[in-house]
Amino acid sequence: MATTRAVKPRELTGRHVLAICVGAFGLIIGVNLYMAWQAVGTFPGLEAKSAFVVSQSFEADRTAQQALGWTADTRLADGALTVHFAGGGPAALSGTLGRATSRADDATLSFARVTPDLWSAPAAPGRGQWVLYLTATAPDGTPWRQRVSVSVR
Repeated sequence: MATTRAVKPRELTGRHVLAICVGAFGLIIGVNLYMAWQAVGTFPGLEAKSAFVVSQSFEADRTAQQALGWTADTRLADGALTVHFAGGGPAALSGTLGRATSRADDATLSFARVTPDLWSAPAAPGRGQWVLYLTATAPDGTPWRQRVSVSVR
């Protein structure tokens, strides 16, 4: 007949508890550092090179833009991005479509005038959240800018 030996239970010592705590906190800190590194490395974080310089003409630019009386309605469908201007239309329109978190997917759009107040550009962004930066010029040279959030499902 075979004899069975009783297995002695392992004892939880202070060293084991220390190793568990150091390992758990080390893992948490390591993941946090990785996430912070990724966040800083992929998000440019700048809307303007010098916010102070932009702020000096902000009120005058805003007043001139509001005086144009334009509102823009954007629509993304069938591989084209259309912008309809109510209250008049610009002499020129340009735009950039990109992700809010990275400049890697930014694409400059080539808008063509369809009617005096309707512009269209080919665009086929992938799924997700996008940001459209529109820049227009009025016939008198007044600049007009707008940032539009675009959701593609």
